[in-house]
Amino acid sequence: MAEVRLVDVSIRDGNQCMWSATGLRTPQILQAAPLLERVGFHALDYISSTFMGIAARTHREDPWERIRLTRAAAPTTHLQFIGTGFRFISWEEASPELMQLIYDRLVVAGISRFIVLDPMHDVEAMRKSAGMVKRAGAPEVMGALTFTLSPVHDDAFYAGIARVIAEDPNFDRAYIKDPTGMLDLERARSLVPAVKAALGRKPLELHSHCTIGLSPITYPRAPDLGVDVLHVAPGPLSNGSSLPDAQRVVANLRELGHTVDIDDRALDLVARYFHALARAEGLPVGAPQDYDAAFLRHQVAGGVLTTTRRQLHEVGLEDRFDEVLEEVPRVRAELGYPIMVTPFPQMVCTQALYNVLSPERYEHVPDEVVRYVLARFGRPTSPVDAEVKDKILSSPRAKELEAEPPPPTVAELRRRFPRVGDEELILRATMPGNQVDAMKAAGPARRHYNPALRPVLGLLEELSRRPALAELVVERPGTRLLLRRDARDRRDADDTHREHKEAHAV
Repeated sequence: MAEVRLVDVSIRDGNQCMWSATGLRTPQILQAAPLLERVGFHALDYISSTFMGIAARTHREDPWERIRLTRAAAPTTHLQFIGTGFRFISWEEASPELMQLIYDRLVVAGISRFIVLDPMHDVEAMRKSAGMVKRAGAPEVMGALTFTLSPVHDDAFYAGIARVIAEDPNFDRAYIKDPTGMLDLERARSLVPAVKAALGRKPLELHSHCTIGLSPITYPRAPDLGVDVLHVAPGPLSNGSSLPDAQRVVANLRELGHTVDIDDRALDLVARYFHALARAEGLPVGAPQDYDAAFLRHQVAGGVLTTTRRQLHEVGLEDRFDEVLEEVPRVRAELGYPIMVTPFPQMVCTQALYNVLSPERYEHVPDEVVRYVLARFGRPTSPVDAEVKDKILSSPRAKELEAEPPPPTVAELRRRFPRVGDEELILRATMPGNQVDAMKAAGPARRHYNPALRPVLGLLEELSRRPALAELVVERPGTRLLLRRDARDRRDADDTHREHKEAHAV
């Protein structure tokens, strides 16, 4: 029986799946980090460029500061960054120079483990990115084999990529990334041994979502097939469209005779903390998913399906939803079977929607699909249908996009943004300037969070909106809290209240 290691996905992927990527802010992460450190995880799936953008844009928090603070709170556990190697925050292509600078700064800030994921499985692009990450000084680099179902993505296809990873010294390990949760036990019994044999002595990890309830069944048997590390989520951030529940996975592995060397009490505290946070902030809790056979055909996750249905409803054509779903597999095949993870499901569904609503298929093509055919997102796994490619690239819009200038070099960016440090330069190069300005104006993020205080803070916030309130006393045994608004504050509040009443009367 094997010793199985675990990777925690709560901060990035669990947060993304269950809480729309916005549920965790810096103080909430900092409260969890010491507990996560104690559990004994091999790594924390911590951040991506998208999450760095959300930190700045949505929460007005400096993502570089967040990395440094978390590194200090969890000094021995790998903090993991996942990226595609050709972009950062924006879906616009970044220059190799800028990507090297980004990797350099991430390592300095505290990221010690990188996942290299090419959305098209372009192995040369993966090798190039892995070399850049290693030059930045990263201790651990992992290559991604992103699982999907198609005539192209068979066991031999994935074993071929694993062979490249095995032979390249810039890769330390590999993982099977199953973002749509379609890897059942039957396919795992052929795929995992094939990949493991090609990978040789390098460790193999498994990251499989619970989207249609398959991964909780596959996980307990995966170590017998050759998987060394499983990715899991704690408490409310598990199940749903996230990953299997950490505590249940540990119990099942031990029941089957495997060793999982973690601190069970610390893991329980992590789960309790996130449950308390979910209650305090009104966030959803993951639940086991039902099996949906139709998902294996269209492979479109719930969020994209909901958006497509809403778009049809807004134009009074919701009755054509099933027709769009039937068009999705056809479009995906014509585009060379892109893996159905962001941004490709959005592209495929939007094109399918246009094809159904237009008099002629591919009469209207979104810019992102044009860029895809132009290989701006990488080389497609399988060639784009020749007739479809010719039709798209012969359009005037394709000519305009083909003539887009190359991404700016670091030297050009320094001239554009003088007198700023590298971390700010990277944000300004990939985000609207007003969002970076707002982040800087907000100042340092708070360091502490206690979910038990959320009801009290909510009460105080609501009471502060009442201008007539001059004094508030909160008492409990052993504690007396007195809050008093001074005279000037009361006058300002009364003036504001009066102005609001007058405006309402007008």
